[in-house]
Amino acid sequence: MEPAIPNRGLGAFLLVTALVLLLRLPFLNQAIQGDDSYYLTGAMHAQIDPWHPTHGAYVFAGKTVDMRGHPHPPLNMWVLAGLLALVGDVKEVPFHAAYVLFSLVAAWAMLSLARRFSPRPLWAVLLFLAVPPFVVNGNSLESDIPFLAFWMASAALFIAAVDRGSLRLLTGAAAAWIPAALAAYQSLVFLPIGALYLWFHRRRWAPAWAALATPAAVLAAWQLFERITGGAMPAGVLAGYFESYGFQALGTKFENAVALTVHLGWIVFPPVALAAFRRSPKWVWAAATAAALAGAVGLDPHPLFWFTFGTGVFVALASAVALRGSRDEDRFFLSAWLILFFVAALALFFAGSARYLLPLAAPLCLLVTRSLAERPRWLATGVVFQAGLALGLAWMNYQHWDAYRRFVASLHDEFAQHRVWVNAEWGLRFYAEAEGGLPLEQGQPVRPGDMVLTSEISYPIEFTTGGGVATPVAKTEVRPALPLRIIGLGAHSAYSTVTLGYRPFDIVFGPLDRVQAEAVLERKPSLSDLPMNAPEAATQIVSGIYQLEKNAWRWTSGRAVLLLKAPPTAAFLEASLYVPDAAPARRVTLLVNGRPAARIDLPGPGSYTLRTPKPLAPQADPVTVEILVDHTFLPRGDDRELGVILSRVGFREP
Repeated sequence: MEPAIPNRGLGAFLLVTALVLLLRLPFLNQAIQGDDSYYLTGAMHAQIDPWHPTHGAYVFAGKTVDMRGHPHPPLNMWVLAGLLALVGDVKEVPFHAAYVLFSLVAAWAMLSLARRFSPRPLWAVLLFLAVPPFVVNGNSLESDIPFLAFWMASAALFIAAVDRGSLRLLTGAAAAWIPAALAAYQSLVFLPIGALYLWFHRRRWAPAWAALATPAAVLAAWQLFERITGGAMPAGVLAGYFESYGFQALGTKFENAVALTVHLGWIVFPPVALAAFRRSPKWVWAAATAAALAGAVGLDPHPLFWFTFGTGVFVALASAVALRGSRDEDRFFLSAWLILFFVAALALFFAGSARYLLPLAAPLCLLVTRSLAERPRWLATGVVFQAGLALGLAWMNYQHWDAYRRFVASLHDEFAQHRVWVNAEWGLRFYAEAEGGLPLEQGQPVRPGDMVLTSEISYPIEFTTGGGVATPVAKTEVRPALPLRIIGLGAHSAYSTVTLGYRPFDIVFGPLDRVQAEAVLERKPSLSDLPMNAPEAATQIVSGIYQLEKNAWRWTSGRAVLLLKAPPTAAFLEASLYVPDAAPARRVTLLVNGRPAARIDLPGPGSYTLRTPKPLAPQADPVTVEILVDHTFLPRGDDRELGVILSRVGFREP
């Protein structure tokens, strides 16, 4: 059935505006989530250095990283910086209210495109508004929706400018490309998309060809500005992180491709997408079926994966087939837009997140409404089911992050009494840091009297308690009312990152996360001879010794400190060491209670035992032991400062 309002004019505009507001207003109090905290870190730095919001550092998964390597240019940080300066502090409701404007711009641009390309323009907009990443990620403060807004606005203005030969509209498109380029590197992908449309419709119009270069010119100017004023191009720093973390490795790119194919299969409700491309050649259906079965055998046998993966393959192949010999220029262009951006996403990205595909939602929704123009019930089915799913995911997501906000608020008095280390990322860390918490770093000494806040799903790192014992003082299970999951314990969803699985979302009835606060209470060491795989090691290591590996040994840094129980009689102090080929260490010194006790010069790689020349007289309990290494190194892909491998240290009777 046809919606009971006109597809053109003020009525459609007001309806689309009202629908966007209905999507966003219930979530204005959305807690800080996901990567919001990193963008807010840049916004805070912009208060002291407005032109360089990324000229700072932050801790991620226990390692300090250079913000110039952030995968997005600074536009979103500048927007947040402006809001921060205006409001005075991070406040969820006014910040999210301001970001509603980006959703409105994207929806209005979609209405313009739908009037141009679809016989059912309102249905096309409704499908677009029901896309899960638009509904869910539109409630965040990340850069995805701001970028989508300027991407869609520039596309709508450019196409209208080419159709009408309007310099005024072309100027508007160029103006929209400036913030689009400063929001995301993938803005460059519109160059071939726009060039294709221009070639079809007004290929001799020189101003339009010049305008297409705007994103590239803006990004080049920004890189040059950063090089001159900051000493490095952000793209170069980013490339360094890509290499060190292996983001462009073949295995990572394969996983990214699988996840993005899955998400392509759920931009539009899969049965509706299959119906829209039903006239595709039989070999397309066969290829999609084969891909789904192959994926089920080798990757994930769950129907939620293989059905959606097969749908994604089918949509991609069917769109590619439309490029061959099509007499419909509009269909050709929309299919090319979809394929060009999808292929670019396979090449550019590494995490396989659903939000990466938002810029191709418009052509897919337009293609579906063109194909099903005479079947409005199919379109209604797609909108209803997709909107229901998307709103369910958004509500679950709201409860997830709100649980962190409430848990941290319940610990307000504990933050006032303890030094609190945050062993987590994302929203939990943001709220804990707002109360005075500190990010936990690799090798960070945690001492008696401190408290550690840990999330099971938020990249926790191992830590030692420096002579104390960690005792839980508060804990909670994050358990949203709906079993839908885009991230969480036991969830195999690639919605946010492919490292968790390949499904577009998941259904899990257990807890989404477990969060606890542990107080470190003082406890004297119990062992005089401490193997690194002993359960007591975590309570007797103070600092400079990393996590247990292969259940046998630990790396030290340049200075390792631990506590031992004092032996009752005089005893030798020994340390069992191993120097790998890559380690440059050639001298190791042993200190007892701050005084040199033994030293060994290492001729090269190999196993060594560092032992005091004579038994040490009985010491006051506990005994502080330090292991000093003359040279350390940073291995490729690892930010830890490594010295030697330690398997045990302790007192031995003569």
